[in-house]
Amino acid sequence: SGWGSANWKFIPKSNEIMWFSERDNWGHLYLYNSLTGKLKNQITKGDWVVTRIIKVDEKNREIYFMADGRLPENPYFSQFCKIGFDGKKLTVLTPESGNHTVSLSPDSKYFIDTYSKPNVPPVTVLRDLNGKLLVDLEKTDVSRLTASGWHPVTPITVKAHDGKTDLYGLLFTPTNLDVQKKYPVIDYIYPGPQGGGVGSWSFAASRSDHQALAELGFVVVVIEGTSNPLRSKSFHDMSYGNMSDNTLPDQITGIRQLAQKYSYIDTSRVGIWGHSGGGFATATAMFKYPDFFKVGISESGNHDNRNYEDDWGERYDGLAENSDYAAHANQLYAKNLKGKLMLAHGLMDNNVPPQNTLLVVEALEKANKDYDLVVFPNSAHGYGSYSYYMMRRRWDYFVRNLLGVVPPKEYELKGKGDLRN
Repeated sequence: SGWGSANWKFIPKSNEIMWFSERDNWGHLYLYNSLTGKLKNQITKGDWVVTRIIKVDEKNREIYFMADGRLPENPYFSQFCKIGFDGKKLTVLTPESGNHTVSLSPDSKYFIDTYSKPNVPPVTVLRDLNGKLLVDLEKTDVSRLTASGWHPVTPITVKAHDGKTDLYGLLFTPTNLDVQKKYPVIDYIYPGPQGGGVGSWSFAASRSDHQALAELGFVVVVIEGTSNPLRSKSFHDMSYGNMSDNTLPDQITGIRQLAQKYSYIDTSRVGIWGHSGGGFATATAMFKYPDFFKVGISESGNHDNRNYEDDWGERYDGLAENSDYAAHANQLYAKNLKGKLMLAHGLMDNNVPPQNTLLVVEALEKANKDYDLVVFPNSAHGYGSYSYYMMRRRWDYFVRNLLGVVPPKEYELKGKGDLRN
């Protein structure tokens, strides 16, 4: 289905098949006769997408499903809905604005609904299967967090590089933000196309180390660029055959728009980092947009997709004979590096083979470019217990090269399960 779940449901008693398709540019359900293969009717329709089927009530011929894009505030917010097999009587069972997650009772008569926004704490309620509110179960209390000085993330909306398409993301600022000052920017990127950088659009008190970086004196942005899923097919297809776009024109355009709105953002000092596909995008940013991105940290990047999983590349970039994979390879552009670049990779990486990074290393050396390299001899695609070491190196690199301050020497971060000692 493209959403990571099964795209069909067989209904043997009535000889029908429910099928997911983006044929009208949006992800919707269709009902087929399983004996003849003929389309009976389109079940769902509109400028929104079905993301998951929760329950099929064959007796009453109703489908319960999650849908994104019905709320104008944010197209990534999910709602729980039901509709008849015939496409009639669409009912939104969770009408409140926000991102909803639901859990059905064992007898499917009730469901628990938890809804929130990135900056609004969760509320949990009990409803019947018609959506009627039965009990207010819980409301998250963040008063102690607020008293400690914590503040929520800021949701943002910017225009894509086409000047028309709305993009959504998150902005992290220091607790002691001084709007009279100028802060360097760190862009966290994951271009997909099978996912995005934000992750969940529900509330979270912290996300990765974004707020930690902000507290060091940065503004951190995460922008879901064009080509990410969970919107229209045309939106998702924007990177097809053009993988090296990496949503970077959207990132640059978005950051410049944010600087117009927030005067404390300094676009002369922009850094970028990402892991895996984000590592690929980071190196591309440093090589193709060297006058905008001044510091980059590229972790475990699939820099040349001829050396990566063919099922991923063919799904999102087309067959090798139809797409110019070679032209997308980062090592071809390494000679353009102007800023400070750190590369990192685990030598036991069984997802993105480490030769992807070594190809970039070789190209940088051939071009007589300075760079930094961090190697984890016994780590796979994620760095395991060495993630804390990588985090500290990441903080140090941005503080030294983007903030212009000398970080404390070998500051140690440790967490549960740290096996380094």
